Amino acid sequence: MKKLMTDDRHFIGNFEVVDFIDDERIAKVRGRLDVASPMNVRWNDWEYGSEVAELRALYEKGKRNQWNASDELNWETPVSKDEWVGNPQASQLVTILQRMGASEATQKAALFDEMGYVVSQLLHGEQAALQICGQLTNACPTTDEKFYAAQQTADEARHTEVMARFLGEKMGTIYPISPVAKQLLDRLLGADGYHKKTLGMQTLFEGIAMGVLDGLSSQMTNPLFVDMVNRVKLDESRHAAFGVLSMRRAVQEISEEERQELEDWAFEILEALNANQQLAMLRELGPKYGIQPERWVKKVLSLEGWNMFNSYLYMHTVMPNLKRLGLVTERTEGRYRELGILSDIRLE
Repeated sequence: MKKLMTDDRHFIGNFEVVDFIDDERIAKVRGRLDVASPMNVRWNDWEYGSEVAELRALYEKGKRNQWNASDELNWETPVSKDEWVGNPQASQLVTILQRMGASEATQKAALFDEMGYVVSQLLHGEQAALQICGQLTNACPTTDEKFYAAQQTADEARHTEVMARFLGEKMGTIYPISPVAKQLLDRLLGADGYHKKTLGMQTLFEGIAMGVLDGLSSQMTNPLFVDMVNRVKLDESRHAAFGVLSMRRAVQEISEEERQELEDWAFEILEALNANQQLAMLRELGPKYGIQPERWVKKVLSLEGWNMFNSYLYMHTVMPNLKRLGLVTERTEGRYRELGILSDIRLE
């Protein structure tokens, strides 16, 4: 297993982080808009009936649960940085500012900014998902998978639309994509074959999104925002289910060598994502509030029980699903634990 983004790594204490600190380098990563994608287009063997009952049922469920963001959300609801938009105890920036003795008004503004940053990253991820699902419609081998991938493409277009509107109209800012996320999503967009694309988007990134959305829906309080997140979350739960159903069949059909390649590929992505430790957000928002990113990451890494806290996002959906798919084995389990990605929460 190789490490990704080796030129952008350094240590904070004993923990190796991925940390983009050069503005010119960041601009170059964000400015790369064209991604080469060596992908075949696959006919479905001229079989137009349902071949996978579970996937067809998921497709039918998706048809019933479509929604219109323009008509079904109350866009008149105000969103203000002068009010608490959520639970301050759930905010990393607010926690830091409380220790620094910042005023309540500053803390409210920081929570507003943090929410805007997180939603911006979700938005950029939705654009990637929109494009990857279009690729999957071409690459998937069965009619049921093609139907569902096409339906998910429409879902991702709606998510991109609604998050961009919320950020533009209600928050006033769309923050740029994290360079770490950009590198990883480029890797996914350029991956060969539908196995890696399905695993990467549906199991890894959709799984991470499910954890983030679940946290947002439980900790944020603005009614428009919560309504938007809950609707997106319902769609994303179907997307994650599609990934599990598709990959479960695929893993049964591939060789052990191919399975190990997928196991390593998943590990490389999650290791790099975890190695950022919120440094991208702290570098974007920290200067506004006098926060020194490396100092605070070092404090977090030294906290007792950091592994359990850090693993929450991954244990929500991603790691249980990888385990069920046979893509966490003795080869990788110990390394996931060392990195604080896999905790002692029991995986079924």
